[in-house]
Amino acid sequence: MVRIITAVCMVLGLAACQPEEPTVSISSQNAGDGRIAKHLFGAMQSGSNQRSQSFGGYARGCQAGAEQLPETGPTWQAMRLSRNRNWAQPVTVDFVQDLSRFAATQAGWEGLYIGDMSQPRGGPMLTGHASHQTGLDADIWMLPPDRLNLTAAERESISSISMRRNAGAYTNDKWTPQHEAILRAAASDPRVARIFVFPGAKVAMCNSATGDRSWLNKIRPWWGHHYHFHVRLNCPDGATGCTNQAPPPAGDGCADAARWVDNILNPPPPDPNAPPPTPRAELTMANLPGQCVGVLSAN
Repeated sequence: MVRIITAVCMVLGLAACQPEEPTVSISSQNAGDGRIAKHLFGAMQSGSNQRSQSFGGYARGCQAGAEQLPETGPTWQAMRLSRNRNWAQPVTVDFVQDLSRFAATQAGWEGLYIGDMSQPRGGPMLTGHASHQTGLDADIWMLPPDRLNLTAAERESISSISMRRNAGAYTNDKWTPQHEAILRAAASDPRVARIFVFPGAKVAMCNSATGDRSWLNKIRPWWGHHYHFHVRLNCPDGATGCTNQAPPPAGDGCADAARWVDNILNPPPPDPNAPPPTPRAELTMANLPGQCVGVLSAN
């Protein structure tokens, strides 16, 4: 994954293209363990009976003692319940609930629809995300809820809405000041490390933001992310087994987002010297922190 993104970013010249995988120290405890990690973690139906902890990095890790976000709350609903991905570290569950209350009390929405968080014990997923492995990531739908009493069947069939226009260079007519207010509140939370959203949304917020613009630093343009935005939290204080991603570059990041948009509208010619894409290898247990073996075997 890192090699593919790095190659694309070299072609496009995007400084904001930062790999989602921080460097993680791998223990010798599981060296040589060739079992495919996603098959093991994807089979777990409940969290481990351990102290809540994140181990490793967002795209190479796992979580112990995860909490399950209740399927329905006064200001949120968890979506796609069949995926069983409404598990996370306590700090993430608290954050999602706090942001949903903001949406309901100050942004004029009913609350929030919550997409994927993590699997019960984190780790690589059978389908979809490369990250969301340590219980510190959450996807928030762009769709303003009409109601918060959806049935389980409705949560499987309803879809979010896209906010992008011109392949993500601009926002469309569904983008509202309420979307910006919710993103600003999320980015202003000290628990948040960064938020991924499509480039046009970042540029739109750069153009409209007034006063303190420091929160824009955490809003990072990234591929996709026009049906939802992806919130990534910092490792909790004292979480020695957890690996943070490098902080975003200094500044509001608006010039960098503008370059993303320019490259969408005016794609540069392919670089003949760019290395060919490398298929992403399946993560094995040997690729994960040694503590993840214990997370799987707990209970």
